[in-house]
Amino acid sequence: MPSPAHPVDELRAALKASRVSFAFAAVFSLFINLVLLAPALYMLQVYDRVLTSGSQSTLLLLTLLVLGLYLLMGALEVLRSRILVRISSRLDLTMNARLFMASFDAGLRGGRSTGSQPMQDLGALRGFLTGPGLLGFFDAPWIPVYMAVLFILHPLIGMVALVGAALLAVLAVANELVTRKPLGRANQLAVASNQSIEGNLRNAEALEAMGMAQNLHRRWLVRHLEVLRLQSLASDRAGTLTNASKTLRVMLQSLVLGVGAYLAVQHIVTPGVMIAGSILMGRALAPIDMLINSWKTFQSARSAYVRLENLLQLVPARERRMSLPAPLGRLSLEHVVATPPGAQVPVLKRVSLQLAPGESLGVIGPSAAGKSTLARVVLGVWPVASGTVRLDGADIAVWNREELGPYVGYLPQDVELFDGTVKENIARFGDVNAEQVVDAAQRAGAHDMIHQLPEAYDTYVGVGGTVLSGGQRQRLGLARAIYGRPVLVVLDEPNSNLDEQGEAALTRAIERLRADGATVLLITHRPSVLKTVDKVLVLKDGTVSALGQRDEILKQVTRPRVPEGSAVASLAGRGSA
Repeated sequence: MPSPAHPVDELRAALKASRVSFAFAAVFSLFINLVLLAPALYMLQVYDRVLTSGSQSTLLLLTLLVLGLYLLMGALEVLRSRILVRISSRLDLTMNARLFMASFDAGLRGGRSTGSQPMQDLGALRGFLTGPGLLGFFDAPWIPVYMAVLFILHPLIGMVALVGAALLAVLAVANELVTRKPLGRANQLAVASNQSIEGNLRNAEALEAMGMAQNLHRRWLVRHLEVLRLQSLASDRAGTLTNASKTLRVMLQSLVLGVGAYLAVQHIVTPGVMIAGSILMGRALAPIDMLINSWKTFQSARSAYVRLENLLQLVPARERRMSLPAPLGRLSLEHVVATPPGAQVPVLKRVSLQLAPGESLGVIGPSAAGKSTLARVVLGVWPVASGTVRLDGADIAVWNREELGPYVGYLPQDVELFDGTVKENIARFGDVNAEQVVDAAQRAGAHDMIHQLPEAYDTYVGVGGTVLSGGQRQRLGLARAIYGRPVLVVLDEPNSNLDEQGEAALTRAIERLRADGATVLLITHRPSVLKTVDKVLVLKDGTVSALGQRDEILKQVTRPRVPEGSAVASLAGRGSA
């Protein structure tokens, strides 16, 4: 299998895929700019031929010709615009899946959530490709053509235009130099600020309950005010230079007109040259003016490009591996050491265990013992620092996730439902198989509860499932976890929000999973559900404190401690001796 392209080149490669379309846009720009010579030539002929000869037929012919050229120019500009729109759409279609997964993996494995920023950056690139800024870059190469025509009209007119173009170019460079740093810093702070808002909105209930909203607003406001300050600074500088360039451009047009008038008075050139020179001067300087006016958009697009490039470099594309046979559920951990993304200290330390298909393991231990980390490592969600997690003998990391996913069920501690209906959430947003959806709901003990919802399985749950109670979300999450009868099921605190009836349904669901031959990993603080498991693992400070058959381990962990120095302890010590 060929090695994937270096991440740094992915965006460039996506743009290069449209190089033929860019070439067509450049060719159309050539003809558009050639046609834009027509107004100056038309005025030149009108002043020098029509007015002197009084020929109405010549005037009519020239007018019809220039109108036809204008229609041609309009058609070419429409075609160029459509080409650029399709280039931007192709870029989006080429990169959106890659960026979606890169954003996903950055938060999942890199410990740095990007939120929706990559998609916003992709939108900024698309906007630049279809905006006036890019047209300025297409038109800029034809400035020398206009300058050459101006020199042909008269060297003095050409020299005035050349000096003016140089001054405008200096203003454009100055605009870049004085705005790059504040705008770059403002963009960075704005991205961080937006991510902060997204996190706050996800926890709006807690903020409201504890009166934290105003405190977090003040915290956010400090960063936001700095963004406003930097943006205002950049805008003030850019505004000054933009207005200076606009003023200079108007002055130059009048200056060229004055120079032409002087030359015409001296009978060095005709009056038509005076008018044509002024028109061509405006056309020659228009791309520079357009680039200056759209420089802020260009800088935003460039910042977006750099952020996307960095993201793709930090998060390589997932490698497509050879498909493996359907797993049976044999699970083994071999001296696994694991560190959460973004952390430095290992949470799991040389954890080893084996589970045969159909076996179930209860995982207990104090808070921060590494139980949830173990769940994520078993699922292959977090990579291991050392050691190996194997499913049916194969490293969990070599499975293609979209192929392994249907055979795996996971109920996280914080159950998250997604924007859609009950049936879509249970079916994992794939093709909804009604029989399997109902089967999963019945096995999770959620079928009757779902029928009590306003539209049963078609009930819209909203983002995060906020219309449902915690217990309802947990039971729907369990139904989703066992949808399709997976062979490996990991349940992390599955009864934390369940009442007595819900916990009984959970117990029955686990027993059915065992009967079906599924391997079950059950993480819990409540010993009541441990009666459904075969083995128990006790984690302490990320290490295996005890591992064995359920009854044997539970006796050890529930055995009352005897205070040292007591009579009972002395007797126990003599007995053991």
